Amino acid sequence: MTTLSRGANMPVTASTVRAVLGWSPGPGVPDVDASALLLTGSGRVRSDDDFVFYNQPRHASGAVRHLGKQAGADSLDVDLNGLGPDIERVALCASADGGTFGQVPGLHLRLFDAASGTELARFDMEAGAETAYVSGELYRRAGGWKFRAVGQGYADGPAGLATDFGISVDEERPSPGPAAPHRAPVRPPAPAGREEPSIRLTKGEESLPVDMRKRLSLRKQQIAVSLTKHGLPRLTARVILVLDASGSMGGLYTRGTMAGVTERMAAVAAQLDDDGEMQAWTFASNPARLPDLVVGELPEWLALHVRVGQVGLFGRKKPPRGLRPGQVDMRAVGIQNEEQKVIAEVRAFVRDHPVPDPTLVLFFSDGGVYRNDEIERELRAAVEEPVFWQFIGLGRSQYGVLERFDTLPGRRVDNVGFFAADDIERVPDAELYDRLLSEFPSWLRTVRQLGILR
Repeated sequence: MTTLSRGANMPVTASTVRAVLGWSPGPGVPDVDASALLLTGSGRVRSDDDFVFYNQPRHASGAVRHLGKQAGADSLDVDLNGLGPDIERVALCASADGGTFGQVPGLHLRLFDAASGTELARFDMEAGAETAYVSGELYRRAGGWKFRAVGQGYADGPAGLATDFGISVDEERPSPGPAAPHRAPVRPPAPAGREEPSIRLTKGEESLPVDMRKRLSLRKQQIAVSLTKHGLPRLTARVILVLDASGSMGGLYTRGTMAGVTERMAAVAAQLDDDGEMQAWTFASNPARLPDLVVGELPEWLALHVRVGQVGLFGRKKPPRGLRPGQVDMRAVGIQNEEQKVIAEVRAFVRDHPVPDPTLVLFFSDGGVYRNDEIERELRAAVEEPVFWQFIGLGRSQYGVLERFDTLPGRRVDNVGFFAADDIERVPDAELYDRLLSEFPSWLRTVRQLGILR
């Protein structure tokens, strides 16, 4: 049995799996229900019939069944071989009736081989004000299936979750728990007290190529929706990008993956940062600050600055032939993994350049972490600083302390988030931004309460 942390994934070889949502029932604990959504490559259902829950317990294909609830457990069976070829993902969801998931102790998801009864994985979850939750997902990858621990909550309840995935919801729905699917084609207006997403217009974006400008606009909308779910529709934050340039990242740079990642992160800065600019670092053996990424100059910035590290030649002082003005000599960056150095440099920058807004660091790495003690010291020391460190793993498994940081004791504030994206190019924008921003809002509320951020 594998214990998974948030964002982690694993292959699934069983043909039929049983997902058991569990918790500790008791007086005052909300009633919890499990459900499943069958999703196409667009991340949405084909119709309301792709919603499996207690009022619609069996999918028409027979591939997904709601088995019914026992004390402290609710179960679903998924026949992976029985899913049609257009179903790319099965989202394993939950709803809390009569309270929030923060009032549900011992919330966890266990995955079993339905044929043998062997437990395959366990994912222990934490939640707050959410009344709807995506606990995990089964998804196709390279001809097989994998499971990912998601842990994404919805403060606006099942209606917000359902409409995000394409389920129709009537605005008269009275209960926070799931009800029979409706066929109303129009999404209801925002609930009372909930602000509509605010899209920030960014200086210079009108000069971008048309296709890039359209992608940026759509991504800013998705980011705004994600923040609105967490009650922060008008959040302003400084965004800092950190890119792993170590030798093992070479393929991701050559294939254009890192250029694509950077373009997607530029949308975060465009939506959150009021000047539309993003500070950026690259690192391997040594860190190097890159020129600020200005949204209106995105194509040129990607071509000049998204590059992998190089082996330096001892004693060579001249810049390599063809190095453009403003470019970093990647031989000085090197090829080894020294995360603690760039963490320290970013911390120093934040201290030397204070702003009234929180700082969100988007830190991409393919693992190979081995300076665990030094990294832990830096991140522990950063607990009292107005900075949230969101680490994104790009497909390897040796993330060391970055992956374990959520469970490390002795910190007043949880200032680190982590999830792994083994094939980030295939993660839809809406899902990627939800995962990027899932822990940042709760950290922000905590540091404001504690006076770390005024």
